[in-house]
Amino acid sequence: MANRHLSRSVALQSLFEWDVRGQKKNTLKSIVSHNLTEFAPGMEDTEFINDLVLGTTKYQDEIDKLIQEAAPDWPLEQITNVDRNVLRLGIYELKYAGAEDVPPKVAINEAIELAKSFGGASSGKFVNGVLGTIYKQMGEPRKNE
Repeated sequence: MANRHLSRSVALQSLFEWDVRGQKKNTLKSIVSHNLTEFAPGMEDTEFINDLVLGTTKYQDEIDKLIQEAAPDWPLEQITNVDRNVLRLGIYELKYAGAEDVPPKVAINEAIELAKSFGGASSGKFVNGVLGTIYKQMGEPRKNE
């Protein structure tokens, strides 16, 4: 399970860097590759990281709309880069990833832990609030799939 947490950390760092650099699609793979070497040397199974990063960027428009609906007092550009990308990653895993082996509450908890590790003092509470709102709106995800 520690590998999954490390994978999420690398995915977050990659999404953050990609966001800061202007979200150029042609740089995403090299950013992930660099961050794997830098933060997870020797990790053999990188499929989960690539799934998280590519899936998050694939559904980014829909994810960003969900963030705006769940946090209407926080325009997307005013949310810190770290919190915005933690939310994107968490929402992707919660709503779109379809990973039956990751219960929704685990996906939310992992996002909160990333926010606490990489974000500011209130990041964990903010991420928890937004993801909790989205989870409640979703009902029981993956039940009918």
